[in-house]
Amino acid sequence: MNKIAAHVLACSLWLSLWLTTGEVSAAEAMFYRAINLNGPALTIDGRAWEGTNASNFVSDGKSFENQSVALKPATDAARAQMIRSSRWGNKVDVELTHVPDGTYQIFLYVWEDNHSEQFDLLVNDKVVVEKFHSGSAGAWKKLGPWRASSVSGKLKVSARGASHGACNLSGIEVWAGDGTLPMESGPQFVATPTAEHIEFFEKHIRPLLVESCYECHSTEGKKIKGGLLLDSRAGVVKGGDTGPAIVPGSPDASLLIQAVQHTDTDLSMPPKKKLPPNQIADLIEWVKMGAPDPRAENTVASEESKSAIDWNKAREFWSFRPLSRPAVPAVKQKKWPANEIDRFILARLEKEGLKPADDADKRVLIRRATYDLIGLPPAPEDVDAFLADKSPNAFAKVIDRLLASPHYGERWGRYWLDVVRYADTAGDNSDFPIPQMYRYRNWVIGAFNRDMPYDQFVRAQLAGDLLPAKSNEEKFENLIATGYIANARRFGSRVDDYPQHLTIEDTIDNVGRAFLGLTVSCARCHDHKFDPITA
Repeated sequence: MNKIAAHVLACSLWLSLWLTTGEVSAAEAMFYRAINLNGPALTIDGRAWEGTNASNFVSDGKSFENQSVALKPATDAARAQMIRSSRWGNKVDVELTHVPDGTYQIFLYVWEDNHSEQFDLLVNDKVVVEKFHSGSAGAWKKLGPWRASSVSGKLKVSARGASHGACNLSGIEVWAGDGTLPMESGPQFVATPTAEHIEFFEKHIRPLLVESCYECHSTEGKKIKGGLLLDSRAGVVKGGDTGPAIVPGSPDASLLIQAVQHTDTDLSMPPKKKLPPNQIADLIEWVKMGAPDPRAENTVASEESKSAIDWNKAREFWSFRPLSRPAVPAVKQKKWPANEIDRFILARLEKEGLKPADDADKRVLIRRATYDLIGLPPAPEDVDAFLADKSPNAFAKVIDRLLASPHYGERWGRYWLDVVRYADTAGDNSDFPIPQMYRYRNWVIGAFNRDMPYDQFVRAQLAGDLLPAKSNEEKFENLIATGYIANARRFGSRVDDYPQHLTIEDTIDNVGRAFLGLTVSCARCHDHKFDPITA
């Protein structure tokens, strides 16, 4: 219990701080390390790569090497040597250890020596590329960058393929920080198309893309397939989830050309009908030219802006604003307001051209107050006593009596118990009783009845077992408060291999909902669609 409570409290405090600052580094990323997964140390792009015997590094999978395969596209000798020697298998894990805390950007070199294979790629056990196609013999890709944070001093990259063995991982390159990365060397797209380039594109390429590709690969489509946009030059240059779609000047190494040629049954575009030979020839010629493209609109940026987080706007969200005292509005009907809150109500009524209803009589008033505060109807003798009390503070005495009732905590504690999804049973498919859970329920009721300050109320539930206590009784009360954490859902917890992380994730999600006023569960897999949290 101690470790879980401390962990959840740390997560809550971290989320609060992170959401308050929301800082993103604009500095350049720094080269951290690169490793040739199945070969010697070497130098690539002027940077020192470590060999397979590097320290603070673990990799499994079978060793494989074939230096005779012609790579597509061709590359420099050192990079080619690294690519052609790899870790192979249907399940390959690469793990860097003793990694300092922080954000990193990871690149992964993959290649194919034979027939096209298909596999998923994961970073820190989270899928970053699904159903990657390795391409034909000699094809290689530098995939990434994928942003990740070190977890317990580790960074992990994994590949999961078919049972017969599908993954060929050659090298890993890691940069520290989330800033900009150096420009890549190698073939470049045509930056300034000539008149001949533009004529060829407008006559042969644009109509082809609009007719055969935009349905799945444009911002106008229902869903962008494979993360690839072909409705702008920016989209063509960026490529998709599986890497660059085009290698300028090299049709054989371009995934787009392989797709339209239908050489791989799992990667055939358009999927239903192959393009006619003349259109395929036009695409090949376009790639040979360097893929000149006069389209200026950046659909990649416009698409990313839909999900990008505006941190300044995010800080305006109601639960992130500091408490403030608003100006009390002026009203025309000066006699009606009994307090400042009434002035806000009356100001809105007057704005809408409405008038307040007449005051309720005393019988209605005590009935409403009693239901509101204790959830029960007033006793006849309480009604009679209030009707007979002619003093100016008669209603205040009713309120004091109701607030002193133990039923007050039962009535209003119920709302908090709903927030923290209280139940006497574990929920989901293991809906068995949770022993002693009623003690937490009673603690919440007692906290409301004692008018416990909210900060103490929260602190006790998240870390009551870590708080100092003046007596054993206070210590036990603090322990009972952490029943909030013990009340997490159990997802099939009677199985031997119960996934504990599901319960922890559920608890963290409720911390966000209950204490921060937002959801965090979506960010387990992707940037949140509504709340300002990145994955």
